[in-house]
Amino acid sequence: MKDQRWRSSLPRLSWFAVEHLLLLPLGALIALVWVNTVPESYYRFTYAVSFTVNDVGMVFFFALITKEVVEATVPGGVLHPWRRALLPVIASIGATALPALIHTWIVGAFDEPMLAVGWPVSLATDLAMSYFVARIIFRKHPVIPFVLLLGIACDALGFLAIALFNPERDLHLASGALILTVAIGVAGGLRRLRVKSFWPYLIGAGGASWCAFFWSGLHPALALVPIMPFLPHAARDPGLFVDALPDARDTLSQFEIWWKYPAQVALFFFGLVNAGVPIGALEQGTLGLPIAVLAGRPLGVLLGAGMAVVGGLHFPRQVGWREVLVGGFTAAMGFSVGLFFCAALLPPGQLRSEMSMGVLLSLAGAPLALLSAKVLHVGRYSEQ
Repeated sequence: MKDQRWRSSLPRLSWFAVEHLLLLPLGALIALVWVNTVPESYYRFTYAVSFTVNDVGMVFFFALITKEVVEATVPGGVLHPWRRALLPVIASIGATALPALIHTWIVGAFDEPMLAVGWPVSLATDLAMSYFVARIIFRKHPVIPFVLLLGIACDALGFLAIALFNPERDLHLASGALILTVAIGVAGGLRRLRVKSFWPYLIGAGGASWCAFFWSGLHPALALVPIMPFLPHAARDPGLFVDALPDARDTLSQFEIWWKYPAQVALFFFGLVNAGVPIGALEQGTLGLPIAVLAGRPLGVLLGAGMAVVGGLHFPRQVGWREVLVGGFTAAMGFSVGLFFCAALLPPGQLRSEMSMGVLLSLAGAPLALLSAKVLHVGRYSEQ
């Protein structure tokens, strides 16, 4: 079996790192040391491989993230029925609005118009880092699909904000939307024809979707997100983060079996390519962003979720206010998507460097999530 071949080909230490999602922070740590010791060689390296890693390799990680959300929305899943699936989407409104308001208020005191332009950076959520920290805290808890869907919605709102409020950026949303419609139509046609192999979905529909995102000026790593729901899958959720069995016949499970470990390798290079931010002095443009997201994201999630509950939506099973608050801290980390937004909104120079350092400081959401989980006795700390 492919899974067994992967297992037998990896040394024991490497296998431990893969299974415990340690490749991402390992790559990030190497990047931080590298860029602050030999920056010239680091920048040459990232220039050569960043497109392959960020725009191609990470396609498969985000596809697997979407796979978990898709399975969580089928009968028996924690986000089924629609009243549960819609709640994190509505919660994302508060999760993005409050950090943006706090950031705008903070930079207003600095009297720096260019910093105010960067408010959409506060909307960014790095799904890879959020998933990594959430898995550490919650293991296989139902709040994880909630956090993932919340992060997808936050990033979608961020991309929309850039398109609407940054007209200088070269975006082609109309033509991109047309190509994406064709891609979704291809995926739907393959589903109706009962095509069982994932390759036509990946190459045909996925390739067209990738072109749509790329041409639109959006992040093409998200190309398979609208395609994955069309892959034939089990009628009922097999369970949260249950590895697909080697003999599983549904298309979604076969996709996971094939791409699970290559996606982990992509995560290592993702951290290596994106975490290389020079560590400098804390300037006024640096501190506003982490304060906005670390305070605004968890509180905004609670506010948005509260409005959704009042409107008749429901939390996933086994998910309460404490889990949502901790999940808000995990979703506060911007990292790669935040750096992408910085590049889209700010010209190269001091202000972009300050804002990028602020994005890096938003990774403080990880220890804050761990601390809040321990204080609130949720996740791995629920029995303590």
